[in-house]
Amino acid sequence: MTPAGGTTLQGADETTVRAALDAGDPLPGSRGFAGAVDGRLLRDVLGRYPLYVERGDPTRWSADPGDLEAPEPVPAGHAIRGAERERVWSLPRPEPVPPGDGVDRVRAAVGAAVDAVPTADLAIAFSGGLDSGILAARLDAPLYVVGFPGSHDLEAAREAADLLGVPLTEVTLDHETLEAAVPRVARAIGRTDAMDVSIALPLFHLAEVVAADGYQRLAVGQGADELFGGYAKVAAAPEDPRVEADSVRGARRELVEALPAQLARDVLAIRAGGVEPVRPLLHDGVVAAALALPGESIVGPAGERKRALRRAARPWLPDRIAFREKKAMQYGSLVSRELDRLARQAGFKRRRPDHVGAYVASTLE
Repeated sequence: MTPAGGTTLQGADETTVRAALDAGDPLPGSRGFAGAVDGRLLRDVLGRYPLYVERGDPTRWSADPGDLEAPEPVPAGHAIRGAERERVWSLPRPEPVPPGDGVDRVRAAVGAAVDAVPTADLAIAFSGGLDSGILAARLDAPLYVVGFPGSHDLEAAREAADLLGVPLTEVTLDHETLEAAVPRVARAIGRTDAMDVSIALPLFHLAEVVAADGYQRLAVGQGADELFGGYAKVAAAPEDPRVEADSVRGARRELVEALPAQLARDVLAIRAGGVEPVRPLLHDGVVAAALALPGESIVGPAGERKRALRRAARPWLPDRIAFREKKAMQYGSLVSRELDRLARQAGFKRRRPDHVGAYVASTLE
């Protein structure tokens, strides 16, 4: 096998990966991994790190799709040796634990995962909500928030930082900055669709600022919404047509199984900005604790989302933060809205199908 660029193995040491293979253990206590071990390409069960092979020549591979002419992602939980592909890990299906036990397990797993993060050269992406609030409360590292002036995230982060009594660096966006970043982000993530680009843009710009300030790693709260039921479509299952499952637990699993494509995008965006992502809430211990939650701990009786995680965080956060409803980053930062505005100003009107994606693609020509 010939790596087209980058490190041979990301995220874990070879001993951990070999032990996971020998035991068939999908959650061996790591933060995920991807790369080559003993002549095989391997990507963990949640695809927490990007990994690609050259279509038609799987002996060439890279963690960066830009290193390959026709990159094809290695499926999560799979091993590749030459033309042979094999699923070696599958996401566990544990029986649900009692609700009280579930909260205790989540609190212990999240606390251990976050506390294990070294804080040298670390900054925190902070939006004032539950997930990034946990990181801010337990890690001694500077907080950064990104958004357009007047955005929900800037205002929520200011209030939350005041409640925690910690300083906050605000990274404000403008149209010129956003426009210049669009082609760079699209190339870095290898995608042009509106949703992916609008999510990656604020991560990329925040990473650039953090890197310019001398930090090498950026802690983010990725994965909590998927693991703990942060989406309306999970809370509305099985009636919501956006999910196929007939239960809250099943709908949550659908979102967790969709994580590999999202995580690859976000890692590539942050790396393009010049720093390495750190994602404590995606540690194997947190994943295992989340998967064992009963449905009523994912979504409460009154439709309260992320119920177990909110209760687990109460010893660390004021209720104002622990129980705050948050917007997704692309909306809370107003990047999605302003990207749409850029597309229309460039002549890509809303009556055109996927007008924002067409605009992004045009910036690469």
